[in-house]
Amino acid sequence: MLANSLIELDRAHLIHPVASYRGHEALGVRVLKSAKGATVTDASGKQLVDGFAGLWCVNAGYGHDSIVEAAARQMRELPYATAYFDLGSEPAIRLASELAERAPGDLNHVFFTLGGSDAVDSTIRFVRYYWNAKGEPQRDQFISIEQGYHGSSVVGAGLTALPAFHAGFGIPFEWQHKIPSPYPYRNPVGEDGNAIIAASLAAVKAKIEAIGPERVAAFYAEPIQGSGGVIVPPKGWIKAMRGLCREYGILFIADEVITGFGRTGPLFACTDEEIVPDFMTTAKGLTSGYVPMGAVFMADHVYNVIADGAGSSAVGHGYTYSAHPVSAAVALEVLKLYEDGLLDNGIKAGARLMAGLEGLRGHPLVGDVRGRGMLAAIELVVDKDKKTPLPASAMPARRIFDRAWDNGLIIRAFANGVLGYAPPLCCTDADIDAVIERTRRTLDQTLADPDVRQAVA
Repeated sequence: MLANSLIELDRAHLIHPVASYRGHEALGVRVLKSAKGATVTDASGKQLVDGFAGLWCVNAGYGHDSIVEAAARQMRELPYATAYFDLGSEPAIRLASELAERAPGDLNHVFFTLGGSDAVDSTIRFVRYYWNAKGEPQRDQFISIEQGYHGSSVVGAGLTALPAFHAGFGIPFEWQHKIPSPYPYRNPVGEDGNAIIAASLAAVKAKIEAIGPERVAAFYAEPIQGSGGVIVPPKGWIKAMRGLCREYGILFIADEVITGFGRTGPLFACTDEEIVPDFMTTAKGLTSGYVPMGAVFMADHVYNVIADGAGSSAVGHGYTYSAHPVSAAVALEVLKLYEDGLLDNGIKAGARLMAGLEGLRGHPLVGDVRGRGMLAAIELVVDKDKKTPLPASAMPARRIFDRAWDNGLIIRAFANGVLGYAPPLCCTDADIDAVIERTRRTLDQTLADPDVRQAVA
């Protein structure tokens, strides 16, 4: 009865993110009740392995008492402290220091936000301020990558290159430009890494020259394109993009909102890629999703230009909840858990996950398997030679998610037939094996779908 009441209350009042409002009203909400480790339980008592860590964010896993205690302790002592007026709190100060110590290169300055979208939005403001301070206000053009995701704020969603985030919103803006995704499985130049890197370099150069090198302010890239379908560029790709931006004097922003905090193995994917960006955005795994928080890492040279440009004047950017002490206390405890074994376990679990997914490559529907660490995808096709996607009539996003749910598994099912995986780093061997076996069952059920079977035939 309680679950039914919640469904009706949800239907009447709660607007869900990135949803068909009428579709959700008809479907009704699935109410999650509790969670522990990598397992979530819904209101009916059904247990599911969370193969997507909430929304790529519960990296540490559910139910860590030490995180709850850290939040409660801080709430009792100092539940809120503004960072305006030259004020601060110990957890936020310590967190900024700990993060800077672990960040690549000279990313020694940290601005805290509420999440990934406003972290990206903050970089846009900082980039514009930087070029104004340098006396180059004409540098107001931004470049990002097709199938990339950089949040859903007004300007961040324009850097995002996914149609659902543009339709009906009047974006992207004319100063937001795109280059093709490296997408090895569907790249026109083929799957050779060197050829893909060369093609991307040529595309960036052509875009810069078309805009005018003196006009381009910044370039945005994810080490792995998450919401675009877990697209893994070839090794050396992002390093080449970083080098080209340095050559042109363009600021380079690494968006690690998804890849940060052990998702691909190390604390930051940039470390593995041997790059030091001018800015790095993070969120999600920063607090393991227990409370909202994001962070913008800023290189020394960028900070100094902005600070010197402002002089005694305030840099007019901030949020009420910037550097929130409770979020910072949670993040400090989460960071401790990562370094006390979760990062190592994630590397081990990630190897098992990738091996298990590779074992599904022979399935009639599996066209591609890709990933790094605990971030992976399989791409479904009805013709492996032609790489023909599942037909729209098969409703991959809806039906495959529902099948997986019924099988006791939560994954991300994209509309193009890509299945995304981002399990918590705490996963046991049994958890990973359950993800693989339940995926296999879901694939077999999808193959039996009349709309899919007809397309395969």
